[in-house]
Amino acid sequence: MALRRKQLHVEHAYRQVSAELEAQILDGTLRPGDQLPGEVEMAAMFGVNRSTVREGIRRLESEGLVRRVSPRRLEVSLPRAKDLASRHTRALRLMEITFLELWNVAIATEPLAAELAARAASEANIAALLENQQRMIAVVDAGASPVELDTAFHTLVADCTGNRALTLAREPIAVLLFSGLEVLVPHLPQAPHRQIVAHQKVIDAIRAGDPDTARDWMRRHLEDFRRGFELAKLPLDAPIMPLAQRQVEQ
Repeated sequence: MALRRKQLHVEHAYRQVSAELEAQILDGTLRPGDQLPGEVEMAAMFGVNRSTVREGIRRLESEGLVRRVSPRRLEVSLPRAKDLASRHTRALRLMEITFLELWNVAIATEPLAAELAARAASEANIAALLENQQRMIAVVDAGASPVELDTAFHTLVADCTGNRALTLAREPIAVLLFSGLEVLVPHLPQAPHRQIVAHQKVIDAIRAGDPDTARDWMRRHLEDFRRGFELAKLPLDAPIMPLAQRQVEQ
C-alpha cells in the first residue's frame, strides 16, 4: 500500500481530504485491509492541519470506507450492505418517492430475486425462510405488526441468490415499499394473512428448485399488494412517508 502525496489548498479542505482518499480507494491504490498513515503524517502529505484530516476521515468512517481498528490505527474497509441500503432509503424518503415509483421497480426486482433464489438457495437459506415464515404466522396471529418480518422475508429471498448486485439494488426500494403494509392493514385486515399464503408459495417453489413458479408467485404477491392499496383507496402517487408520520396522521 502506498498513499499518493497531494497538496491541498482549498476552502473546506476536509472534503478534499475525504474525496482524495475515497478516489484512491475506488481506483485500487488503497485496498480493504490496508492501514492508513497516522493523522499527523497525512496532514503533512496533504499540506493541511491535523483537524482537517480528522474531519475528512470522519466522513469516510460514516460511509463505511474506513474503520478505526484502534484509537490510533485506521484501515480501509468495505461498506456493509445494510449501511448502504439505510442511506439510500433515507434519500428516497427525502425525495418523496411515491408508492407507484417504488412498486414499478419492485415488480421487476422481486420476481427476479425469487427466480434466482430457486436456482441457488442452500439448505441454510431455506431454513432461514421457513423460520421467518413461522415467526410471521405467530406475529399475525397475535395481532402484531408483520412489517419487519415481511421486509425480512424479501431480503432473505434475495440473499438466496448470492447475487450482491441484486441485493444492493433492491434493498432500499423494498424496505420503503413494504413499510406500506403498516398503512394498508387498518383498511384491509386480511392483508397479512394473504402475505403469509404468498410467502409460503414462494418458499415452496424455492425449496422445490422451481424458478418459474417462484417468479410467478412473487409477481402475484407484488400485484396483490398493489391491488390492496387500490381497494383501500390509498393514493399510489403519494410519497411514502416514514411510518411514524403515517401512524400519527391516522
